[in-house]
Amino acid sequence: MNKRFCLLILITLTLSTAVQAKTAQIGVALANFDLNFVSILRTQMMQELDVQGMKGQFSDAKGDVALQVQQVDDFINQGVDAIILNPVDTQGVLPMINAAKKAGIPLIFVNRKPEVPLTGAMAYVGSDSALSGKMQIEALAKMMNYRGNIAILMGALSNEEARERTRAVEEFVAQHKEMKVVEKQTAKWQRNEAVDVVSAWLLNGTPVNAIVANNDEMAIGAIMALNQARKKEVMVAGIDGTPDGLQFIKNGEMAVTVFQDARAQATGAVKVASQLLNKQKTENYHWIPYQTVTKENYAQFIKLNQK
Repeated sequence: MNKRFCLLILITLTLSTAVQAKTAQIGVALANFDLNFVSILRTQMMQELDVQGMKGQFSDAKGDVALQVQQVDDFINQGVDAIILNPVDTQGVLPMINAAKKAGIPLIFVNRKPEVPLTGAMAYVGSDSALSGKMQIEALAKMMNYRGNIAILMGALSNEEARERTRAVEEFVAQHKEMKVVEKQTAKWQRNEAVDVVSAWLLNGTPVNAIVANNDEMAIGAIMALNQARKKEVMVAGIDGTPDGLQFIKNGEMAVTVFQDARAQATGAVKVASQLLNKQKTENYHWIPYQTVTKENYAQFIKLNQK
């Protein structure tokens, strides 16, 4: 009898340990693997998932919001424990929020802030988009002695980041009578799109003293177009502090960028997912600070935001 009782206890303990040792499965839905910053986020999240002892499944929406909604539904149907979402469209997140809520699955937004309030088992880990635009134009305007014509390269218009960064730049310029926004157009976060947009501006003949891009990739595209037209006197500013962006800062071709901490955003999102799964108390918003980067201080950022 005692042997049978001991065996029963042993089996119970073994089953209990097996349940406790279950590896959490995290579905990670990213907007577009081809975007440089998103690629960095992905790499950093993969590393942090290993650190936290969790498994990740990554999906690429390729910039298609309908595809991303389907990918999130697929994660839910597969029974993932939590979802980390880098949304294609920050205004089009309600279907995914409602689906996660209905399934009782924690939903963590990373890098792109959804334009709806987050409550319950939902969180945002990222930065304040408007602040990066403000920091970018403040640094650039100082270099320009607060005078000159500004052209703005916007990211995808479906993103809160693009609209808020642009708004911050426009508000700052409006406060300085010797500065003016003379061109504004989306290049969808892409280097090659920015080459085409800036080349068209130059053909139009509108005098431009500086180009403000919502991210480094578009800033690099602007520099490429300016170099082709031999317009090296035009100053260019970016945002992100990617390895490519920092190289252009080092070479003196990009005047300023704003470092956006991909590692902190990625690791923070994974940690928040772990906290929500373990029923630990956590805030709904986790803000990651920016830093202004110029040729004087770029070296301290080189080992960060690595792919």
